[in-house]
Amino acid sequence: MRSLARAALYAGLTVAAVTFIYPFLWMASTTLKPPFEVGSLDLIPDRITLDNYRVMWGRAPFGRALANSVLVAGTITAAVLVLGSMTAYAMARLTFPGRRALNAATMAVLLVPGQLTLIPLYTLIVQLGWIDTYAALIVPYLFNTTAILMLRQFFLQIPQSLIDSARLDGMGELRILFTIFWPLARPPLAIVAIFTFMGSWNEVLWPLLVVREQQTMTLPQLLTVFMLGGGAGTLGVSLAASMVLVVPVVVAYMFLQRYFIESMAGAGVKG
Repeated sequence: MRSLARAALYAGLTVAAVTFIYPFLWMASTTLKPPFEVGSLDLIPDRITLDNYRVMWGRAPFGRALANSVLVAGTITAAVLVLGSMTAYAMARLTFPGRRALNAATMAVLLVPGQLTLIPLYTLIVQLGWIDTYAALIVPYLFNTTAILMLRQFFLQIPQSLIDSARLDGMGELRILFTIFWPLARPPLAIVAIFTFMGSWNEVLWPLLVVREQQTMTLPQLLTVFMLGGGAGTLGVSLAASMVLVVPVVVAYMFLQRYFIESMAGAGVKG
């Protein structure tokens, strides 16, 4: 009975995996098919061609948009890791006036829908003259409340004795953070990096509001304009553009999946 139950479990997991993976594999396969094969559900095309990618690359500046997305998402991710960990360390380990109020305000920010801040934030960007600039895409996302709270909870688990010993050795707070806390906090830092990168990489609404020049557009924004404006023309070209958007996220997850799984499994430091 136990073997039968295990076989049923693996069968169910296999069906679930195929359900999730097949659409992605079909999309990747369709981008390599000629137009007359696009409607087929087969994963292996009869004739492999890169025409869809050539057409996509020639109709819009996807190369520049890809570079813009790498710049924006990479800068935001790095800033969230550095600034977020510094803020989390201060909230978790330093004593200063207004600490409790800051903790409460940070929690309260999570209750405010992001859509409510779009109009005042857009007005501020206009007044600063940042329309059609990278600053408009990057600066509003330099701090991430979720990342701060996640790192703060992890930093609270690190033994105080470790910090006291480092201070006795003459280490400053920033050195303690980056040489002691960061190596111990690799799993939560990896989760923060993955979700921050994915969120900033896939963001469409905010770039559509603050960027109008194609040379400054990010890849999701250009892809949206490209498809809604009829620039794709065929399904194969549309899916080819989508693949260019998806692959960097998959690659980033592949590099960080070990830390991601470790953190999701509940890894931590016990005092």
